[in-house]
Parts: sequence; C-alpha cells; structure tokens
Amino acid sequence: MVCFLCLFGYIVYLQVIASASLLANPLNSRGNDASNIVRGAVIDIHGKKLADSNSPGERSYPYGAVMAPVTGYLGDNIGSDGVEAMTGSDLIGQSRQMQMLGPIGQAFQADRGNDVRVTVDADIQELAYNALGDNRGAVVVLDAETGAVIAMVSKPAIDPSEVEADWNSLKNRKDSPLLNRAAQGLYPPGSTIKVLIADAALDEKVTDLNEKFNCSGKLQIGNEYIGESHGAVHGNNLSLRDAMTVSCNVTFGTLAMRMHGDGLKDAFERFGFNEPIGCEFHESQCHLPDFAHLGDGDTAQVGIGQGETLVTPLRMAMLASAYVNSGKIMVPYLVEEIISPSGIVIKKASPQKWREVTSPQRAGIISEFMENVVKNGTGGAAAVSGVRVTGKTGTAENSGGRDHGWFIGTAELPKRKIALCIIVENSGGGGAVAAPIASQIISALKNR
Repeated sequence: MVCFLCLFGYIVYLQVIASASLLANPLNSRGNDASNIVRGAVIDIHGKKLADSNSPGERSYPYGAVMAPVTGYLGDNIGSDGVEAMTGSDLIGQSRQMQMLGPIGQAFQADRGNDVRVTVDADIQELAYNALGDNRGAVVVLDAETGAVIAMVSKPAIDPSEVEADWNSLKNRKDSPLLNRAAQGLYPPGSTIKVLIADAALDEKVTDLNEKFNCSGKLQIGNEYIGESHGAVHGNNLSLRDAMTVSCNVTFGTLAMRMHGDGLKDAFERFGFNEPIGCEFHESQCHLPDFAHLGDGDTAQVGIGQGETLVTPLRMAMLASAYVNSGKIMVPYLVEEIISPSGIVIKKASPQKWREVTSPQRAGIISEFMENVVKNGTGGAAAVSGVRVTGKTGTAENSGGRDHGWFIGTAELPKRKIALCIIVENSGGGGAVAAPIASQIISALKNR
C-alpha cells in the first residue's frame, strides 16, 4: 500500500505539478509528435507565413535565417526551439490539458494543428536583419505599452530547415549561429547604462538637476583613471542633461562612486536586472558585480557600463521602454493568438505589467535627456523627421576584439510607442553604426 501511494503521488506530480515544464522542454519530442497531423502554421502579425506544413512530418520556413530567432527549429533528433517549442502542442492541435489526458485526448485530435499568430512584423524583421549587414549582432523592437515583440533579430543565424542536418557542425561553430543573441547574448552595456545611472543618482539624491560637473577628460581613482572616449574634454558647467548628451564618463563614474555598491545594487534590482522576466522565451541571466565588495575603480566602471556587468539586448530594450511608458515595463511576449483550423481564436494574448521601475516624473526627465542625445548629441543618426525619438549610444570595450556598438531608444509613433535596442558586435562606436539602424526601423514603422 505504501509503494502504491508513493507511485500514485509521483504520477500526480508528473501529470499536474511538473506537466507544464516537462511539456515545454525542447527535448520532449511528444510536444512535436505529428506523425499523422499536418502541423499548423506560424504567421506574423499581418498574416504572412513564417513556418508552414502541407503534409505530416514536413516543415518549411519561407523567411529562412531571417526569422530563425522567432520561429526556432524543429527536428526528430534535436528537439525544438523558439515558437516551434513554446507552442509545439498547439501547433499539433493538442493543448497541454488534452495531452495530460493521454490516450483519451486523441479522441479529440484533428488532422491539422492550430495556427499561431505572433506579434512580429515580418517586414520590420527583414529590414533589421538586412541592416546588420555582414556584422554579428542583435536587434530588439518592442511595443512599449504592451510588451509585444515587433522584431527579434540575431545574426549570424541559420535557416531552421537546415539545423538538424548540420547540427554537429553548427553547435561547434565559433560564431554561435544557434544562439539567439537578442535574448541570450550577454554583453557589457557600455554608455547605454547611463540612463539607469542618471535615474538612480536622482533617486538616491546624490545629485540634482542644478549641479554642475567639471570634466577634464580624466577621472583620477587612486593611481588609475577613467578617460573619455577619444580623449575628449567636456569642460566646466556640465548639467546632468549635458553629461548625458555628450556621454561624459567622468560625470557618470563620479555618480556611481557617490552611490557606492548599495545604491547601485538597489538601482539594478529596482529595474529587475537580477530577476528572470517570466516571459515565453528563454533569456540568459544578466551578470551583475558583487556590489558589496567593489572598490572605487570597479564602482566607477559600473557607472559607464564596463567591468563585470553583462546584459542582454532584450533587457536594454526593456530599460528604454520604461522612459516612454511612464516608468512601467511590460512583460515581453511573442504569441498573439492561437487560431483553430476553422478560424476560431482559441487563445489571445493579454499584456501584463512586469514592474514599475521609476516614477512618471523621473521617467519624463530621463526621456527628455535621451531626446537631447538624439537632437544634439551622440545619437543624431537615429533621428527621424516628424517623430519624437529618444536614445542613448554606447561603445562597449571588448577584451576579445574591437568595441561593440550600442543604441537604445524610443519613438512615439502615430499609432504606438516603441522601444528598441541594437547591438553591432566589433563595430566601434554605437552612434555611427547602431543609431542609423534605429532610424531605418523607426522610419519603416512610422506609418504602419
């Protein structure tokens, strides 16, 4: 009887408590088993097909590598990834509840699975992919008010239809084409983190809008110093707004040291960099320094986005979104609708607030700083006529080669507010390389 109760308890655990995580596991082939079922299509927000099947066991990807970070891949021996993994049971017409019924659920099985409509705009995805050119990097575009992912680009990528055949060589490639850099790539944020540092400094009251800073081109810390990019000297009487506009390392290194480890730790935690998002797709965990044991030099490095801080492009797009959404960050999501073969919407996304990270008043202040970066500072290449564009550029030092170029920002379009992040690996300055890509994306979305 004891053995029976143990077995019964374990079955209940597998079928009820652990069922969701086991079914979502990309190595669980049951969620992709469609031997007698035509797998449903994955379509973009406008109805364009991103993945499709005409017969059981067959799958095509019209956009190939362009959409790989979104659609993911599907294979008998390698499991699945992306939307193919997260909605695998829906695509074969078996909800998780029906799969839990086992053989009984097969009585309700149709010969074609459900279609999945995602939030991504295929035209914007393709534009961003092409704009990266031959560079490695990532682009994330979000609807700031809902969290809907408009584009999620990673480069290099591989056509999902080729992944299983080339699996052994792909997983060992040094350029990591199977890595979704948008959500899983970890990079030092460089000067893009200065928007958070400015917000934190005002919140911690270690400065105010009236203080004037002096930039001699170097911030002396013991026997070492932090210098400005290209040896720039920004001079006297810099306001916090001015310091953001010219991306002054001396000012932001100073502010970080004033806040010390505790103030910086509180700021990064307030913005959720220490917590998982709880969204549909897998994101690498950001790496933060041990704030309690930082010396002055390392603390100053945090203030300019260097040192041990590593973040994903997705997180930086979310950071930017707070400043165009009154201090709120929404949960990013990809799946808009699940549609039955008869055209009935079975499930529909419901946008959710993730957290409120700053006050509406302070969000407005930082947003105005970022707008001035585009109008009069390092982010001028992101400007679009007739659109309020805000931004912050970044150039992140990279021990493995040339610097990475960053741009994060927002745009207030006629129909929505968007936030975006672009990183171009080993490209040099973000203002010259990443900001123009933002301008192309904003221009394309202006009237959509």
